[in-house]
Amino acid sequence: MPLQIGSITLDNRLFVAPMAGVTDRPFRTLCRRLGAGYAVSEMLASRRDLRGSRKSVHRANHEGERAPVAVQIVGADPAAMADAARYNIDQGAQIIDINMGCPAKKICTQWAGSALMRDEPLALAIAQAVVAACAPRGVPVTLKMRTGWNAEHRNAVALARRFEDAGIQMLAVHGRTREQGYKGQAEYETIAAVKAAVRIPVAANGDIDSPEKARAVFAATGADAIMIGRAAHGRPWIFGDIAHFLAHGVHRARPRAHEICDLLTGHLQDHHALYGQTGGVRSARKHIGWTVRDLPHAKAFCQHINGIDDATEQLNAVTAYFDMLAVHESSTRTASLPHHHE
Repeated sequence: MPLQIGSITLDNRLFVAPMAGVTDRPFRTLCRRLGAGYAVSEMLASRRDLRGSRKSVHRANHEGERAPVAVQIVGADPAAMADAARYNIDQGAQIIDINMGCPAKKICTQWAGSALMRDEPLALAIAQAVVAACAPRGVPVTLKMRTGWNAEHRNAVALARRFEDAGIQMLAVHGRTREQGYKGQAEYETIAAVKAAVRIPVAANGDIDSPEKARAVFAATGADAIMIGRAAHGRPWIFGDIAHFLAHGVHRARPRAHEICDLLTGHLQDHHALYGQTGGVRSARKHIGWTVRDLPHAKAFCQHINGIDDATEQLNAVTAYFDMLAVHESSTRTASLPHHHE
């Protein structure tokens, strides 16, 4: 059965988590093409004075992006968050997502992100203000949060009920407290409790890094969807891998060197086009590093890549590296084929 957020029907129940500095339009587009049913933008600050900054302009770029366009906003002032919601709807947003999950110190010291879970009245006021701004435009509001501020204050269930009453139409819950950051292991009992407490869809997030883990988290939480973040770094085909495994119970073949090369070089070209020659080459290095991290000679190759400042040279270096891997892959495959004797 298809999953809906308000009146919007999603392609499937496998989501890309919003990640600052990662889930820009080129990466979201790639993940959607490779099997993700839904992707949320990097967080955009609610402050008006930051809207024209280079970072915000890049983060707000949705040119050619498949619907629905979902924009995450972050801030600690209800009126400013409502204004940001209206502004982003005017720029093409079809879903507004509220960030109450970011654990970064620079966000939490402003009482935004997951720090809002420490101030339930303010968190609720923000949800109400954003819903009031979006409802007349027919735009659903979703919200991403953690299990709580720390182990002693896991208040996700209580907040989830209040958010539902305020008109939030989907919740994504990361199975860690703010205090944990990304350390330790995500727990799913709290996500299951949130799912049991509300009628709106709930997406489970945290440590989902394989098809088997995806299946287990669906089973453990009863969640309507799963949201994948760090496991998609350098492996955007994980969404297709999970979809295949859930449908058939077996793994599909791993991508070959030439297939990875085509995906990565296409992504890099999109990346360079968005950020320009200098900025694009530099910010693309992390995507290259993530993609090759488990491949032969990765360390030496990344050192080489980090010394390249030209977009064409970067693309050529990536192509040459994967051409080398393809030759090795082909010779290994040929050597392992059974020999037939007449």
